[in-house]
Amino acid sequence: MTKRANSKYKLDRRMGENIWGRPKSPVNKRSYGPGQHGQRRAKKLSDYGTQLQAKQKLKGYYGNITERQFRKYYTDASRRPGDTGENMIGLLETRLDTVVYRSKFVPTPFAARQLVSHGHVRVNGRKVTIASYHVTAKDAIELGPKAKDMALVLEASKSGERDTPDFLEVDHGKMTTKLLRVPKLADVPYAVQMEPHLIVEFYSR
Repeated sequence: MTKRANSKYKLDRRMGENIWGRPKSPVNKRSYGPGQHGQRRAKKLSDYGTQLQAKQKLKGYYGNITERQFRKYYTDASRRPGDTGENMIGLLETRLDTVVYRSKFVPTPFAARQLVSHGHVRVNGRKVTIASYHVTAKDAIELGPKAKDMALVLEASKSGERDTPDFLEVDHGKMTTKLLRVPKLADVPYAVQMEPHLIVEFYSR
């Protein structure tokens, strides 16, 4: 399990964007960066800085994935046929914790990772505790009995904060979900613009 070392909302303030689209984000009140010098005028980024920022934003969005794991996704995506950026998004979106988050079983990607690691998610009837487990279109995903009654899960499933994307078939009554297809970048409901092509440029330097 990847441990989150820093407050998740620091990423919001550093980027100056509400990354997850949450009403609790401090960017809604303070659009400048954190720290003593946060209100200074932002410097114009170099090409490298722009690429690095795009990488940090996407990496942080998925629960602050480690650099080693994130680069592995890039390497895997680059070996597959088609657009590397699109392939990378497909790999990230088919992580088990991401599917749990997209299905509105939890309010954040961080909560999704915790739900999986604590053994509350089953894939094809088998308990899976690995957040990065790769989900395929054939997999049937269901929350365990205890998770179905959790206040966090019930509140998230009824929340109007976001919708479930059309590449998932979700039943909040039974707390089940199924991946219908691997999504493309245009299919993913990011709260802010993500630029995987810049990440490809960063790693292919």
